Amino acid sequence: MNFKDKKILVVVAHPDDEILGLGATMNKLIKEQDCNVRAIILGEGITSRSDERNSQQWVKELKTHRQNIEVARNFIGYESVGIYDFPDNRFDTVALLDIIKVIEKEKIEFEPDIIFTHHGGDLNIDHQKTFEAVITATRPMEDEKVKAIISFETPSGTEWIASSEPKKFTPNLFIEIKEDNLTAKIKAMESYQFEKRKYPHPRSPQALKILSQQRGLTVGKSYAEAFNIIRLIN
Repeated sequence: MNFKDKKILVVVAHPDDEILGLGATMNKLIKEQDCNVRAIILGEGITSRSDERNSQQWVKELKTHRQNIEVARNFIGYESVGIYDFPDNRFDTVALLDIIKVIEKEKIEFEPDIIFTHHGGDLNIDHQKTFEAVITATRPMEDEKVKAIISFETPSGTEWIASSEPKKFTPNLFIEIKEDNLTAKIKAMESYQFEKRKYPHPRSPQALKILSQQRGLTVGKSYAEAFNIIRLIN
């Protein structure tokens, strides 16, 4: 698959998702393939930690979260990051059309060739709704400019789905990464004060490295990130 000089839009639900599933790959494509990559983060990522959504209760944490986003952006090399305010872990309380409209607006303004987004079968409801919104916002009409839609796995969301769930993440695209790409991803993840975790949590530095090694071994490489091609038009 040719990524050279492509415009890539990364559509995620929460701050840190733009790192967890594909941070090393984006770092590689930006540095080696001259890709112009913009990420949009749809949800605020904090308020589900209380019983009711009350943004005023989390003003300090939300400010810190936004500062962490910028630090993480610099580690990966994203050209820009768009931040929205949909309710954390409550995307199912929002009209899907509202999320679709945001993605359509971003798509019109940025004109991406490729969109990366969540796997539709993730445990997290916000990931599921993000995937649905992306698919709807990129209906394959005659004038649709997006040529590829690719989903990624999100550690601590994708692998936690029930064993009986039919929508398992089944990768059919593996992108080899180097140790410096992985280091950038881990540093970016560690910049998220409220999201980083210690081993053996899937978001810990050790676990992220193990996953990249496991995905690499699947295709005979030292490190890789895994994806699922949803649509590809050549």
